[in-house]
Amino acid sequence: MNLETSYAAFGVKPPVTKPIPEFLLEVGEEGLRELISKHYDAIKQSDIYLLFPQDDAEFAQAKVNSADFFIQICGGPAHFNTNRGAPRMIGRHAPFAIDAKARERWLELYKPLLEELNEQGVTETSLYSFWNYLDIFSIWMINTK
Repeated sequence: MNLETSYAAFGVKPPVTKPIPEFLLEVGEEGLRELISKHYDAIKQSDIYLLFPQDDAEFAQAKVNSADFFIQICGGPAHFNTNRGAPRMIGRHAPFAIDAKARERWLELYKPLLEELNEQGVTETSLYSFWNYLDIFSIWMINTK
C-alpha cells in the first residue's frame, strides 16, 4: 500500500469524503475500536503525546470518544452524537496547538496499522477510502502555523 499524505496549506479546508461503507463492514465496529486503541497506544509512545490527555482515565476515554466518532463517520451507529453531541471537531481540537508536523506524525502512526489490516484481509479499496478521509480530515484540525 502506498498511503500518501497530502500537502496541508495552513487555513485551507479541502472537501472531505467519508469512508465507503464497506470499510466498516470489513473491519467491524470492534475492529475499528481496536484500530483506534492501537493508534492511541502508538501516540502515547510518540512525540505528539503531549497533545493528548495525560491522565490515564482521560486518555482511555479519549480512545472511546475517537472510536465512537470514527464508527459514526464510517456509517455505523451515532455513538458520538449520543454520548458527546454534534462532533464540531474543529472546535473540540481548538485548545490544542496542532501544526502540520503534528498532523503528519498522527497520520504516520496509522500507516502500519492500516497495513496490518490489509494483511488480515481488509481490501485496499476500503483502506484507501479510510486513509483518504484521515488525510483530509486531519488537515482541518491544523490550527497552528
